[in-house]
Amino acid sequence: MIQKGMTSIYQCGRQFTQGEIELIRETVELFPRLSQTDLAETICEHLGWFSASGGYKRDACLKLLHKLEAMEILRLPEKRKQTRSHRTSVKVTARTDPGRSFVGGLGDIGPISLEVAVGKEAIGLCREYLFRYHYLGYKQPFGCYLHYLIGSGVGMLGCALFSGAAKSLGVRDRWVGWVEERRLMNLGWVINNSRFLIFPWVRVRNLSSHVLGRIARRIGDDWEECWGYRPVLMESFVDPGYYEGSCYKAAGWEYLGMTTGEGLVRKGKSYTTTPKMIFVKPLVKNFRELLCSKELSGRREE
Repeated sequence: MIQKGMTSIYQCGRQFTQGEIELIRETVELFPRLSQTDLAETICEHLGWFSASGGYKRDACLKLLHKLEAMEILRLPEKRKQTRSHRTSVKVTARTDPGRSFVGGLGDIGPISLEVAVGKEAIGLCREYLFRYHYLGYKQPFGCYLHYLIGSGVGMLGCALFSGAAKSLGVRDRWVGWVEERRLMNLGWVINNSRFLIFPWVRVRNLSSHVLGRIARRIGDDWEECWGYRPVLMESFVDPGYYEGSCYKAAGWEYLGMTTGEGLVRKGKSYTTTPKMIFVKPLVKNFRELLCSKELSGRREE
């Protein structure tokens, strides 16, 4: 039963009314033999909950279902064992073999190109480079994302990936001024520079900060063209065991502090990660006002 006094609930920026919550509960009861994934897709179809690309918002719906189960509004069927892996598999080919070593300054390599990777070939190339040379490897992002390819007259220089923001981050959330409801509604307008790679054989002074500055000036337009809305804040995490975050500081990103290292908190599970440095970069002057308001609108996927 719906809890007394509860009129709505938020999940991934969408508000669900009491009537919609009741419809979800009835759907779960009506199809007890469906898997949790099939239930999520059925509910997305009933509620018209689609991503910008037209697919079901399955992952967001699954999170909503588990939230409703924790509130004792419904009871989900037992989770079935997965029969196949969902880990990202990237085949390494000769096209990402190390290039000619290059050492110098920005003036030595000519104009730098920065292109959004579009299409299977370009995106695949970016994934392969990240998988092969980034210390974190490559993991397929959920929701909205953009890959950038960085090049010049001397050849490919690196690549970058922007995707969805961290769901909950105490230091960031307090800095923004978020209350829980606004964070849930407006998190989609924060994007995460989840991977940034200058190839190990490219050693060009100030290249990293130059590229980050270029991206900051254009990513609003690029993101809107691809996903139909403009983000207002960027974030990134730097492992101090590998880097000091110098390029982010030089590009005007602000250091907020360290993550706790506790990782995600999930019912019945716990694990830790190493603490990371948190950097942020506003894309508009009134980002706080917007992120704490009801004024943000547009297509988004989480």
